[in-house]
Amino acid sequence: MTRRTDPLTAEVVDLIGAVVARYHQEYDAAAAGHRMTGAQARVLAMLSAGPLPMRGIAERLRCEPSNVTGIVDRLEAQGLAERRPDPADRRVKLAAATERGRAVAADLRDSLEFAREPLAALSAGERATLRDLLARVLG
Repeated sequence: MTRRTDPLTAEVVDLIGAVVARYHQEYDAAAAGHRMTGAQARVLAMLSAGPLPMRGIAERLRCEPSNVTGIVDRLEAQGLAERRPDPADRRVKLAAATERGRAVAADLRDSLEFAREPLAALSAGERATLRDLLARVLG
């Protein structure tokens, strides 16, 4: 027996999907302006929040660790990321954004046009409510 999603929930899911698609489209275009792929830009954004183990990046991207190796290699070649030993376990390599990498990640985030104007049209209270609802949905 198939359970039907109520129409309002289906509409919300469709809108979330449209926001995600638009985000990726603009992020990929912004990344291209920095001679990066969208995947490289997303990894750089993750690393700008703090160093991560290679396996952790792969889990977040839901891809094979070997794919992450190539992405981090290219970010390193551009001076945007570096590998470091994990102080807690020297067998583990952490990827980290360089100072230049953090600046590029911030520039990428700031260049996303689709969210800036529509979100600016919301009051601070509405943006806070949206943030809180999205955080609650994500658990």
